[in-house]
This record gives sequence, C-alpha cells and structure tokens, in this order.
Amino acid sequence: MGGRVRNLGKKCEDIRVGEIAISDLGKIVTGKTPSTKNPEFFHGNYQFVTPSDLDWKTYYCQSTERTINEEAKNPYRNQFIPPDSVMVTCIGNTIGKCGISSGECLTNQQINTIIPKTGINPKFVYYLMIHNKEMIRGVGIGGGSATPILNKTAFSKIRLRVPSENSWGYIASILSVYDDLIENNRRRIHLLERAARLLYKEWFIHLRFPGHEHVPITDGIPKGWERKALGDFAEIKGGKQYGDNELDGYGEVPVFGGNGVQGYSLKCTHSGFLIVFGRVGANCGSVYWSYDGAWVNNNASSVVPDSHNELILQHLLHYDFGHLRKGSAQPFIPNSILSTVQFLIPTEALAIKFCETIRKFRYQQRNLDHQIRLLAQARDLLLPRLMNGKVSI
Repeated sequence: MGGRVRNLGKKCEDIRVGEIAISDLGKIVTGKTPSTKNPEFFHGNYQFVTPSDLDWKTYYCQSTERTINEEAKNPYRNQFIPPDSVMVTCIGNTIGKCGISSGECLTNQQINTIIPKTGINPKFVYYLMIHNKEMIRGVGIGGGSATPILNKTAFSKIRLRVPSENSWGYIASILSVYDDLIENNRRRIHLLERAARLLYKEWFIHLRFPGHEHVPITDGIPKGWERKALGDFAEIKGGKQYGDNELDGYGEVPVFGGNGVQGYSLKCTHSGFLIVFGRVGANCGSVYWSYDGAWVNNNASSVVPDSHNELILQHLLHYDFGHLRKGSAQPFIPNSILSTVQFLIPTEALAIKFCETIRKFRYQQRNLDHQIRLLAQARDLLLPRLMNGKVSI
C-alpha cells in the first residue's frame, strides 16, 4: 500500500494513495433526541433524522418522519448539523446506512455525522462511506453485544483506504451524476402520483366525475354507486418480521414497514403488484406499493383486491385513518378495524374510465422506475472501480 494520507491541506499532487481515519475527513457529531416531555420542540421546519429515515439507497435525505422547530436549536445547538453533512447509522442491523443532510437538521444519538473539512467534497465522503459499508458494519457488529453500537470514538478511528486526494472531487462529480438523475426521476414519479391523486379526489371525493351533472345523488351516494366495507372486496394480510440475515443492502426487493421502505432484500413475502398499508408507527395509515414484489414486515399489511380494480383500491386507501388509531406511544391500526372501513364504490364503467387514464401515469412511472434501477446498477458498478483506482480519471 502507498503511504498514509496525512496533512489534508497539502497540494493534491503531493497526496499519495493510502488510508485515513474517518476523523481525518471532518468533525464527527453524535446526535441527540429532544425530550418528548417538551412537545414544543417538535413539528417545525428542521428535519429530525433517525435510522428509519435512511435506507441503504438514500442519497440526500429529503424528508423525515418527525421534525423539530426553532425552540430545539438552543439546547441542542452542538448536535445540529449543517447541510451537506454525511450521516451514518451506528446501531444494530442498521449500521452502515448513509445519507446526506439536505438542510440544517438534528439526528438522534444512533447516528454519527461527518461534517467535512473545508475543501473536502461531501459527496466523496458519502460515496466513501457507501463503498466501505461492509467494513464499517463489521467493526460495529463485531463487538458481540446483543444490540451492536458503534460509538463516536470507535467510529472516528476506523481507517479507510482512499484514492489519491486529487481524484476525490472527480469521483464525486462522476457518481453524483447518476444519483442526481435518480432523484430527478423520483421527483417526476411523485408529480405523476400527485396528478393521479388529484384526479381521484376530483371524481370520487368531490363527485365531479364525467357526466356528474346528469347523475342523481341520494344521501351522498350517486345513483349506481354503493358503500362497501374494505373487507368485502379485498383481503388484508399481516406482514412478517425479517431476520438479521434477510435484510441487506444489495437486493432490489423493497422491505416495507409502518413508515415505508425500511431497506432492501433479496427475498420477498409477496410477488407481483402489491399495495402496502402501514399499520404501526407515527405514519400508520400511509399507503405504499411495489410493482414487482416486496417484503412486508409485521408493522404493515398487504391489501389484495378480490373483486375491485387495484388502481381504484390504491386511491381508496388514501383516506384519513387518524380516528382509527389505537395507542399513544406507538400508534397502530388493527387489521380487524381496517377491514370494517366503509368506502364509496363507483360504477364499473366509471372505474374503467378512471383506470384507463391512471394506467398512462403508471406506465410512465414504471419506465422511470426502470431507469432508476439501471442508473443505480451503473453507479454501483462504477463506485468500487473508482475508489480502487481501477478506472482512470
């Protein structure tokens, strides 16, 4: 191996390929959770990042389950991190999940954050962490405790092999092109989904569907429509908790929990198109879906239509389930209660017309999703080659 990288302030041409400690990349900050006894700290403009807000494929962290406000800044100012900081989860089986802060934010104590030194590209630090994920996990999990924890001191001392420093910016710029395109495609998917929801709301909530002027409405139900309980036209199945060896960062199968995608696996509990209902957690009542199968854990349920179009069912489930929640510390919605929720079901002709329109959106979404997978595969193939110096820059 070449000489160790020292004095990061040296000119680029003086830096040889070698190794550095994570602490050489920047300041390490361990987060902290604001006291829940002070509710005034929460529900603000700052993200509060926890391991569940990051997955194995996070780039910039764009949203979090919980937020905090200005009141939390003063008591936790030493734990607040600036934009473009690199967050790394350091507890349990989530050790090694990474993300870049999209704005000033706070993390909990299960995340160690690298605030890069001036002149060090934050995206390079992010890709370096991704490249060394398994090694970082090995250090954390190798301690032998029931719940592995990689504390700030141990995390800071981890040594990583790095290419010549004059290549760091180039590596970051090359790889970020792929992730920027992926993020752009995700935004386009979100806009298509928003358009579909607005159309559903216009037709089936506000009842301004094509030809509504000529359809009589009695007790809020248009002629030919009916009210039915979810359990009468769909099967609701509980999920399955994954084992430590079943959740990894390499598979393409999304693992859904109560708050959405929790990670990725090589295995699935359901194949084909799947609607997922998050039934446990702060976001319980949220609806997700996967086109090509998924693992649904025990904090979520799969909803499989028996006699109703899946595209209609997806939008039916975008419903305010807040009044059905049980529990306070950990809200949940039992499947037995979910199955009794009444929905207004349109005529078959109108459902078909709606689906014809929505399928155009879904076709575009699937194409964008396919592009995302190809871009991710290309990035993942290029990352180790760039980091190991096998691709000249």
